[in-house]
Amino acid sequence: MISRRQLRIKALQSLYAYYKTGREDMRRSEKELHFNIEKAYELYHYLLLLIIDVVLYAESRIELAQNKRIPTEQDLNPNRRFVENRLIGQLRNNAHLLRYVEQHKLNWVNHPELIREIYRRLIESEEYAAYMEAEENSYADDKRLLTFVYSHLIFSSDLLDSILEEQSIFWNDDLEFITSMIVKTFKKFKEEDGADKALMELYKNEEDKDYVVKLYRQTILHRDEYVEYIKLNTRNWDLDRIAFMDILIMQIAIAELIAFPSIPTKVTLNEYLEISKFYSTNKSNIFINGVLDKVVMQLKEGKKIVKTGRGLIGENE
Repeated sequence: MISRRQLRIKALQSLYAYYKTGREDMRRSEKELHFNIEKAYELYHYLLLLIIDVVLYAESRIELAQNKRIPTEQDLNPNRRFVENRLIGQLRNNAHLLRYVEQHKLNWVNHPELIREIYRRLIESEEYAAYMEAEENSYADDKRLLTFVYSHLIFSSDLLDSILEEQSIFWNDDLEFITSMIVKTFKKFKEEDGADKALMELYKNEEDKDYVVKLYRQTILHRDEYVEYIKLNTRNWDLDRIAFMDILIMQIAIAELIAFPSIPTKVTLNEYLEISKFYSTNKSNIFINGVLDKVVMQLKEGKKIVKTGRGLIGENE
């Protein structure tokens, strides 16, 4: 589930904490790296649980209306299309989700205001009206509604942002990525799937798990060597005046360039330039690009970058 870009970001965040807290304990920091990654997986399940609570709230409102002293015809015969959404029904019974939620004690019980807000915004939306009023309802329609809920209502909720910020320093940065992973999860569901339908795994494969640990360790163990490359290519700059995050992004990029022969140079450069747009200053992207271009030339001249594997012909020229 966790993409390579997210793994790069997680490694960068942990490295930043490693140096900035003044507690340069590599073993402890590595545990925090794994914790950071696992928290993203926790958020994945936590947000899947959210739509179930929204439906439970919708069901409670239907029940209250039916128990009025003088219920209307609409109260007695409500449109139950949303609360009987087939994909939500599958999530409510999903063994993987239920097991994870129980093990990690996840619930939204302390945030009824969020449940009400999402429900209110949903029933006021044109998408909900079209869904509820359509003559026919297919499983694909059920999927589309949930995709809308996560892509437009949950992702854009300021209240959710505040709640997540209180619960984990990592979750706000993860929200966009996790939301997209949930939408991808919905695409894999089929109407005939039962309670044993698998959700996404934490890592795509063992290679990705090994990748993030190696990337993190290499950046720390070879820090002095990598900083020296940066110094050589910023001679007109006082290193103390360069943003710390810029230096750290260049360090981790150099680590990946050297330590991972199967990752194309352009992929590494593009990934860290994109990350710099979100985690450093406005002009960092241009600055980092210029420095890394020079560093790559030096590394290739010194045979430090040696790429192997399919699709990497010409990398070492």
